[in-house]
Amino acid sequence: MKRAILIALALIATIGFVALGIWQIERRAWKLDLIARVEAGIHAAPVPIAEAHGDEYRRVTATGTFLHDKSVRVQALTERGAGFWLLTPLRTAQGIVLVNRGFVPAGWRDLCEGAQGGVRVTGLLRLTEPGGGFLRANDPRAGRWYSRDVAAIAAARGLGPVASFFVDADASPHKVGYPVGGLTVVRFNNNHLVYALTWFGLAGLSGFAAFLLRKPRRR
Repeated sequence: MKRAILIALALIATIGFVALGIWQIERRAWKLDLIARVEAGIHAAPVPIAEAHGDEYRRVTATGTFLHDKSVRVQALTERGAGFWLLTPLRTAQGIVLVNRGFVPAGWRDLCEGAQGGVRVTGLLRLTEPGGGFLRANDPRAGRWYSRDVAAIAAARGLGPVASFFVDADASPHKVGYPVGGLTVVRFNNNHLVYALTWFGLAGLSGFAAFLLRKPRRR
């Protein structure tokens, strides 16, 4: 009776491990498709922001006027070191969208404050980052931002309705100094094949254990 229970448990474990392995194979196919779509969007010609349909990492373009006095700085750690992302609202014909103009170091002064005039922005559409950063919540009252939380920034700066996403501006080949755009890091972990092989390996061990338990012991 005890041997039968052990065999049953081993067979159940085998089935479970096989199911997990298949699930990881399916996840790998989904991840590869996602990576392919993101790569296509990044390298495609930019489309008007209204035509992007909220697709993250799609290259978009928007024309409008920056509201420099409503800018916020979000803590950032980049290839250029520690500093901030400079997020400035862009008023367009379709409404307001937050634009991450790029990286600025601590103590940098925005010389564009108070400036007016139309601008054209090209960059990657990004989804909002609600809440805050790792173990650090945004503190709007103190002006401390650790994530690009669109709704919270809009509320803190009194912007009213804004787009639910923001735009990471490209690096301009004609611009000297700060802010530095084009620092978006696009990286997707794809370890699903390793996980699948691990689950299938455990399934093989469980199946082998069930096979050994079925064999009668020799006296």
